[in-house]
Amino acid sequence: MTLLQLQFLLVPLLTSRMGAAQYVMQDAALMNYIDRRLQSVEKRLEKCNQDILDYVEEFRDFSKMVLSRLAGQNSCKAEVKSEVENLLIRIERAQRDIDYFGSARDAKACIELHEDLVRQQQFEEAEQKKKLKLMLNASCDHMLAGIKSLKIVKKMGDKDGSWMKDPGKKHTKIYVLNGSVNNVIWEFANIMMFTESSNALRARRVTLPFPWEGTGHVVYQGFLFYHRHGSLNEIIKFNIQRRNTTDRMLLPGAGRVPAYQLSPSTKIDLAIDEQGLWAIHAEPESGGNLVITKINHGTMAVEHTWDTSCNSKDAEAAFMVCTTLYVVYNIPSGGTSRVRCVYDVLDAVSAYELPDLHFPKRQGGHSTIHYNPKEKQLFAWGNGSQIIYKLHMQQK
Repeated sequence: MTLLQLQFLLVPLLTSRMGAAQYVMQDAALMNYIDRRLQSVEKRLEKCNQDILDYVEEFRDFSKMVLSRLAGQNSCKAEVKSEVENLLIRIERAQRDIDYFGSARDAKACIELHEDLVRQQQFEEAEQKKKLKLMLNASCDHMLAGIKSLKIVKKMGDKDGSWMKDPGKKHTKIYVLNGSVNNVIWEFANIMMFTESSNALRARRVTLPFPWEGTGHVVYQGFLFYHRHGSLNEIIKFNIQRRNTTDRMLLPGAGRVPAYQLSPSTKIDLAIDEQGLWAIHAEPESGGNLVITKINHGTMAVEHTWDTSCNSKDAEAAFMVCTTLYVVYNIPSGGTSRVRCVYDVLDAVSAYELPDLHFPKRQGGHSTIHYNPKEKQLFAWGNGSQIIYKLHMQQK
């Protein structure tokens, strides 16, 4: 009886204890589930926060890119505007030339030669010469009387090339353009830096937007003028300091044949004298005789053209001194270079007045010869050597 009562007492007790344990296990499972859910939420929040940081960084990069492109567009807009303005100027210039040639052609078609007309033409030619003298500053009255001496400054680069100073500026920089086709200018601070440097590490490298052709380039008033490679007769005006193309022009009649038989890579030879920028080239229609053109270096417009009596056969180079063209001849194997033909656009110099002008103490040809009116010297390039010739002048 007592045992039976004890069983009745133990059963509720055990049942209550088992129920409590079950509740405890359920609570633990619930807490474990809640903990896992919280950890999952925390991970998602952490990932969301990281995504927001990544989005912010991408937005910053995108903003920088947009601002950079906007700045580039403003720069391109200014360049396009400048190019359009230059294009309009060239179109106007071309239209004037077309109108002029059209009127000249129409006038020639209607000409009836008679004495009065001949006198009128002679009068107009005389007036034209007066205008040319005014345009070319007739006070330029000296002529080349002799080539006194030479100095080989350095030997570097290819067989063909060109080197020069800027006669229109007050600096002493040396510019070297190596080869007959290239797009890199080397700028040295002065001639001492050029002669002492064993390589181009001490020079400023300037890369052109278009390569040059030949060796007939010049530097004047801070600009490089050169014949663009791959074009028939396009002359580029390049600002060396700003490193951009300022203007360009087409030289009528040029580019079909070499200017000099012994320098076949040069179709257009540009030159500088006391009067500014000139172009020298040959035309098949003239039987190979050289043609010289006065160019306004500021507007890149043709001012006047002259057909000379100097032939390109056996010629290796030419240069201008005080409105007079001096053509240098040689033999194909490279003998003594001599000036054998001159042409003064103002008819103030006669070939009979000139002494025998030869280049002293040197055998071999030149790929280019350029006159520097500021220093009254010739800067020449011969078989990879950079040469200076000192000149003797006399009154015309």
